Amino acid sequence: MRFDHPVLVRWSAFLFAQAIRLLFRTLRINVITQGVNPYDASGETFYIFSCWHDSALIAAFGGRHRRTVALTSQHRDGAFVAGMLEAIRVPVVRGSTGKRGSQALRQMLLRNEGHDFVVTPDGPRGPKRTMSPGVVFLASRSGRHIVPTAFACQKAWIIPGSWTDLVIPKPFSQVYSLAGEPIAVAPELSKAELLEVVSQVQAKMDELDTIARSYLKSSRSSTA
Repeated sequence: MRFDHPVLVRWSAFLFAQAIRLLFRTLRINVITQGVNPYDASGETFYIFSCWHDSALIAAFGGRHRRTVALTSQHRDGAFVAGMLEAIRVPVVRGSTGKRGSQALRQMLLRNEGHDFVVTPDGPRGPKRTMSPGVVFLASRSGRHIVPTAFACQKAWIIPGSWTDLVIPKPFSQVYSLAGEPIAVAPELSKAELLEVVSQVQAKMDELDTIARSYLKSSRSSTA
């Protein structure tokens, strides 16, 4: 049986998800929000949570998802990620935010009213931590606000990949999980307007990452 056989991928993803669940029970996770908590969203306003690819594992397991749908790639590794998310009861749509991801974006819009979306805007092939236009397009068409996120770990394993890394917190580490202020996106953006918002969201993501690291630095100083 090949490793990419659907049954083997599904079971591998399930077992991996259970192991990560156990790992995350040992962590001290601090969720800090400037508007909406990704793990406690409610009401009639819906959001798109933007998370860099390297932090996706922390975003997935850092809290309980109540009304989340995640966008995962159609590549082989995307099947593993999809299986892992389904093991923790997060529905998935296979596709991307890139040029060929329009069908997946339309599927998210048509089939997932009443849900928040989680998107890795630098996937599926990078460049690392570089915003693609797809997430802004999705926000413009769906009326959802974009919520930038950032994560910082006291101690972590860094698993290198072909174009980005994967951050896995080490047991008993302290983790900071940040969500910024929701960013409203106007409907029917022109190409120039869309690229302007992409730059705005990129800047907010970068800023929030700096803030997350400063929290971690402060915690280290206080325990020194």
